[in-house]
Amino acid sequence: MSKRRIFLIVLDSLGIGELPDAADFGDTGANTLKSISRSEKFSIPTLISLGIGNIEGNGYLGKANAPLAAFARMSECSKGKDTTIGHWEIAGIVSNEPLPTYPDGFPSDVIAEFEQLTGRRVICNKPYSGTEVIRDYGREHIQTGALIVYTSADSVFQIAAHEDVIPLEQLYGYCKTTRRMLCGQHAVGRVIARPFVGEYPDYKRTPNRHDYSLEPTDITMLDSIKAAGKDVIAVGKINDIFAGRGITKYEYTKSNSDGMKLTQSMLDTDFDGLCFTNLVDFDSAYGHRNDIDGYASALTQADKEIAEFISSMSEDDILMITADHGCDPGDTSTDHTREYTPLLVYGRRIRPVDLGTRKSFADIAATVCELLDIDFETTGKSFALEILK
Repeated sequence: MSKRRIFLIVLDSLGIGELPDAADFGDTGANTLKSISRSEKFSIPTLISLGIGNIEGNGYLGKANAPLAAFARMSECSKGKDTTIGHWEIAGIVSNEPLPTYPDGFPSDVIAEFEQLTGRRVICNKPYSGTEVIRDYGREHIQTGALIVYTSADSVFQIAAHEDVIPLEQLYGYCKTTRRMLCGQHAVGRVIARPFVGEYPDYKRTPNRHDYSLEPTDITMLDSIKAAGKDVIAVGKINDIFAGRGITKYEYTKSNSDGMKLTQSMLDTDFDGLCFTNLVDFDSAYGHRNDIDGYASALTQADKEIAEFISSMSEDDILMITADHGCDPGDTSTDHTREYTPLLVYGRRIRPVDLGTRKSFADIAATVCELLDIDFETTGKSFALEILK
């Protein structure tokens, strides 16, 4: 097999316009990138030079006369708009059934079993903003020791606890127990530990969040790459999203910039295979907070870091930049949005061609595996031959 390094960076939630079925998800008119492009904090010359403005529907950004990267608009086939399903499709799995969600909170039997297993009472049990839930329930949690359980529009069971009341390892233990409990019809995509600190009303979430994901329902490109004896390096929450499967090395991150720094450090290592990075701040810190300027500033910073990364790439390296769903901060809700995502593929041996609108995120998995000379079965269609010089 040939030796090659591929860097796949997910700009978490950077959607680029509503998918044809967006109305079914309540997301008519959503466009994450367009919303943040109106901010005075928005400046992405690197991504523009690569060709993000040349992607169908992105003409408002301005087109590069000679884009440096191959570019495409990616459609999501899976029935969902969350992190888990989006990443699974990028890795080759199309999910025909949505993961369970709980717009009215979790059923009483689920909560009763959780309380029995943890020995603690539950408060909240409804969809909630992560920052607002600790403001509204944090004091009661501290006074009583009850656990704050909440969900969102995503398939998640979230447990918030003050680090001085519930030590981290104990909170993580509760999450592991809950992950084992939630199976069958209640097999949510992620159980998430949401620790916080501080005093009322100034509680703050800490970087010690930890996700306990459902295992992928089929073989992913990560499994196949690892089975072929190559490297799969996970940066950020990638290891959690895939429940550790198909990963040969992983690094957690505390911010987007930390993620880019770690990814750039991999340029100095002699690995053979895939470095898969998620930059989550776009989604968690800005999209869900409806913070347009914050999102724009974060993408502006990432744009500078991507420029630095590109300048350090070697002759045979390949960089892929994409997203997993939308989270339009200009939308009336704080939920994820059902959108197309961008794809940019850059390398000195990559032809800067227009790859059109792709039918599935899974085309990325098919292409990565073909570029690495690895057999992998997926419904995705490889575009490797179209982009290689």
